[in-house]
Amino acid sequence: MRTSPRLDETHQEHAPAPITAADLNGATPGDGAPTDDNGWSDVSLLRRVLRPQTLVSFGLAAAIVAFMLTRFDLNLRAVLSEMRHANPLYLGLAFASYYGAFGFRAARWRSLLESADIRPPDGQSLPGLPGLSAIFVLSWFANCIVPAKLGDAYRGFLLKQRARTSFSGTLGTIFAERLVDLATLAALLVGSGFVVFGSRLPRNITSWMLFAAGLAVVVVAGLLIIMRFRHLLRRLVPTRIRHHYVRVEEGVIGSFGSVPTVLGLTAIIWLLEGVRLYFVSMSVGAGISLAAALFVALLASLLTVVPVTPAGLGFVELGIVGALTLFGVFHQTAASVALLDRVVAYWSVIAVGAVLYLITRWRWR
Repeated sequence: MRTSPRLDETHQEHAPAPITAADLNGATPGDGAPTDDNGWSDVSLLRRVLRPQTLVSFGLAAAIVAFMLTRFDLNLRAVLSEMRHANPLYLGLAFASYYGAFGFRAARWRSLLESADIRPPDGQSLPGLPGLSAIFVLSWFANCIVPAKLGDAYRGFLLKQRARTSFSGTLGTIFAERLVDLATLAALLVGSGFVVFGSRLPRNITSWMLFAAGLAVVVVAGLLIIMRFRHLLRRLVPTRIRHHYVRVEEGVIGSFGSVPTVLGLTAIIWLLEGVRLYFVSMSVGAGISLAAALFVALLASLLTVVPVTPAGLGFVELGIVGALTLFGVFHQTAASVALLDRVVAYWSVIAVGAVLYLITRWRWR
């Protein structure tokens, strides 16, 4: 990866040790943490699932779903019956929209990696789109079974394991990806909100739109500060971790070498989120427009920003039901849409990811 003179000096004075599974676990050598490359994938992921914090987060998700059932006076048996009678053709299209988006996510990430000059050593190539898509599904799988979006770090580890790339630099591209995601989500959420509600925006919807816009402003401002004052920020970072910070920073800033491509792919990804929810709603005859489905899907994604539960479990279901009722959807049908959408975009990921995890664990050794 191309480095600045200052970065070269940093590496000469404090040559970084190889990133190991212990680094990913926040552990230091000698504390009993695994130190081989299989530590994260073979041991730590399961260990994190069984941690009390993770179990509590699932308990919180269950409590939120129970609150949803009582808050909207839902008959669970009737909701499940409606789900069972959903149109399989529309559900199939919803699955195709969701999993098709992984290809666009992989293409965008590859563009970010290439812009940041994150490459394997010895002139080798990055994994192709199928390989990067598999890594994405595995990272989504991790996000679905542990809170705090640890799947992002897992994705960086998997690419390091698969292609021997810089873990810190890869994290920088993932951070840049999240910035673009949030900024685009905010723009599309506000735009779709005005399309479906016009000038008569409900007060709670206005609050969420302002929240999304505010987050976008904060992350863009943060990026500009990092770019403008990066040399000062480097001096403020403790020497012990400065080389890792510089790699992350260069990964973030270097990712924006092909902005039009990244923005175009991001727009497609978010539009497919709306298409997925639209087909799910069609499967139970909810009868909402594509613009309304896009708004609800974006609002649901916004609810995962605070990673209290795995992949926003509980919060997303409650948010979808509340948003759909604003469009005149009956509570029972709204709950069916919310739960079916999570079958597509959450529970199926656990099933597919578990199988893919076992396959890649064997093939990527």
